[in-house]
Amino acid sequence: MATQTSSLRSRGMEMLMAYKQQPSIKLRNDLVRLNAGLVRKIAHRVSHQCAEPYEDLEQIGYLGLIRAIERFDPSQGCAFSSFAVPYIRGEMLHFLRDRGSSVKIPRRWQDLQKASQKLQANLLRHYGRQPSDHEMAEALSISVKEWRQVKMANKNRMPLSLDATVCHQTDSTITLGDTLPDMHYQLLQALEEDRQQLQRALGQLEDKTRSAIEFVFFKGLSRKEVAERIGVSPMTVTRRIQRGVEQMIAYLQPQTLQTDP
Repeated sequence: MATQTSSLRSRGMEMLMAYKQQPSIKLRNDLVRLNAGLVRKIAHRVSHQCAEPYEDLEQIGYLGLIRAIERFDPSQGCAFSSFAVPYIRGEMLHFLRDRGSSVKIPRRWQDLQKASQKLQANLLRHYGRQPSDHEMAEALSISVKEWRQVKMANKNRMPLSLDATVCHQTDSTITLGDTLPDMHYQLLQALEEDRQQLQRALGQLEDKTRSAIEFVFFKGLSRKEVAERIGVSPMTVTRRIQRGVEQMIAYLQPQTLQTDP
């Protein structure tokens, strides 16, 4: 069993490396299927902490898995499962946050809900099981559609507290308030992601070209000073900077997915 798990993990990493080098929709779909168990596991846990159907959480989780596949860098030495879990769980928590708005219930539906509680108990004793939507609607003399609307409104009638727990982790819990966006943090996170992208782009350049860019843009040296440091002419420094910037722009541009035939 351990050998099989290790083999699957190795195969998954090979597929992730191939996707990083040449992304395609087919390969991405294969990676989604390979890691579907991770999504189902998280959806199962989150579904026990909320009223949303497991199936809805599972579908939302796949969006997080795809985002993780798109952003994963195999060269960083991180296990994909550890990298993907925050993306998958994050999509589910954002979904729960968006569904957490309060609903103003019409008086008629409130009265129907109260009447249904006694009727439901009577029908449960009569049938020996939970009554169906059709049986409840008939007992209340309303349409099945309206009964389902009454049930849904009652289900969402109470606003959630920001301290309400939406997910349990091994050593902590996540509250609804934790899932609300922090604009300052998001800005800092975006800047850090940009810095890392630029650093990776710089790492692709030839040594002298990278040094020229760093000296000019990061340390504020003149092209003449840079030329003396790296042993070339100021004109060569200018050409290296221009060529290096073009190479970085090409590296940072998003790759277009090629659909496999």
